[in-house]
Amino acid sequence: MSEVSTDAVTAAVTEARPVLVVDFGAQYAQLIARRVREASVYSEIVPHTITAAEVAAKNPVGIVLSGGPSSVYEPGSPDLDPGILQLGVPVMGICYGFQVMAKQLGGEVARTGRREYGSTPMRVVGDGGVLLAGQPDAQTTWMSHGDSVSQAPEGFDVLASTEDTPVAAFASDERQLYGVQWHPEVKHSEFGQRVLENFLHRAAGIPADWNSGSVITEQVARIREQVGSARVICGLSGGVDSAVAAAIVHEAVGDQLVCVFVDHGLLRADERRQVEEDYVAATGIRLVTVDAREQFLDALAGVTDPESKRKIIGREFIRTFEGAAEALVLEAQGAGEAVRFLVQGTLYPDVVESGGGTGTANIKSHHNVGGLPEDLEFELVEPLRALFKDEVRAIGRELGLPEAIVGRQPFPGPGLGIRIIGEVTLERLDLLREADAIVRAELTAAGLDEEIWQCPVVLLADVRSVGVQGDGRTYGHPIVLRPVSSEDAMTADWTRLPYDVLARISNRITNEVDGVNRVVLDVTSKPPGTIEWE
Repeated sequence: MSEVSTDAVTAAVTEARPVLVVDFGAQYAQLIARRVREASVYSEIVPHTITAAEVAAKNPVGIVLSGGPSSVYEPGSPDLDPGILQLGVPVMGICYGFQVMAKQLGGEVARTGRREYGSTPMRVVGDGGVLLAGQPDAQTTWMSHGDSVSQAPEGFDVLASTEDTPVAAFASDERQLYGVQWHPEVKHSEFGQRVLENFLHRAAGIPADWNSGSVITEQVARIREQVGSARVICGLSGGVDSAVAAAIVHEAVGDQLVCVFVDHGLLRADERRQVEEDYVAATGIRLVTVDAREQFLDALAGVTDPESKRKIIGREFIRTFEGAAEALVLEAQGAGEAVRFLVQGTLYPDVVESGGGTGTANIKSHHNVGGLPEDLEFELVEPLRALFKDEVRAIGRELGLPEAIVGRQPFPGPGLGIRIIGEVTLERLDLLREADAIVRAELTAAGLDEEIWQCPVVLLADVRSVGVQGDGRTYGHPIVLRPVSSEDAMTADWTRLPYDVLARISNRITNEVDGVNRVVLDVTSKPPGTIEWE
């Protein structure tokens, strides 16, 4: 494990000046923040209700105004403190944020009735200014708007237009104020990242000097301040999120941390052994295993609703951690401080889908966010809460975790409990474990592990279909394969696996797994579907 000095931690935290991403209720506000970080610049998200004084107190080096679902004309639509645009801090508006800027600065935003959604051709006007310099005159952007800026504010140059939007980008170099109608943060905009980098490095003059090591130093300092001398437990699942979260906390507080691995009976084949042997060998962190298989199965008996499953699993996790904390106190015979803190590997996509983003809907309650019980006795430590999966992997590598852990495909905390559509029973879990093991083995044998984000294997427990096996009629369950490719879990597409691999998987499952007579492939993107079925 790497070592981070106290002086380095203090310097990183006190010297960091952020780019503030002002969230107008966009689900992709965090994606903007992430793109800023990809440009090696530190970023933080703040709500649109932030005041100019509060912004000034944060001493930002730049501000990005996010998109949002509202119209600037709607009563009660999100607004921006006008004083923020007068602070002399470089500002870039995106989509709704672009329109808010235009309106506040004296431009015109019109309800033209001509909407632009999705892939949209854009034309650069003139030399494109600092934002679009060196880019092709014609390029593809990703739009999502009904209103349009029909006239730029006085003193602003128009940098781009589309067939239906005369002012698709504008700039005032003198005032360091910029804006684009499209979404440069999404990969569908061909030169989107270059637009953001031009704003950050050329327009705002921000150096590219922030990296994953900066995250570590910042979080180590925050954790030390939060935890003090108290004892900490971490809910270790074996996945990359909890593994990296534990490693950061161990960096901060050392032996004050004990990891607790809960065998809830919802694990994949051989998972318990891998966690107990591989992670401890790699980190040296103390690990306590709690066998709670019967407890979880009893709590899930008769439950079929996905949200109820997640909440039950989240509740039982906490009850198990509380029991583990009490056992640690008894073990210490009263020596040292009580266990006050619980570490979780919560990521930003978990927060967004659980309705925790500014103005975002509750898509599903993740067990470690919306599924937590109200009578939680622990204070939470969540060092990864503002990060995406690929950022977490980079931090894990920076901390020296082995690739077998850092590169592992995501696996949900509720485990196979949310990959069984219907009631969770021991028989169904064993069936799904067999099928899942076959899928993982075949993908590995075909060398496809690094080409897919993850491949959930789903059992449609409440569905049966007629089949023919051994010249006789069967009435078995379908298994769904859900291979997906993604960069950050916010969006995903289904992975085009080779037909011969799919054929081998299907043949093996239907031949080797008793009770399954059909294998189907899920070819739905996210959105509209989520990666997991429940």
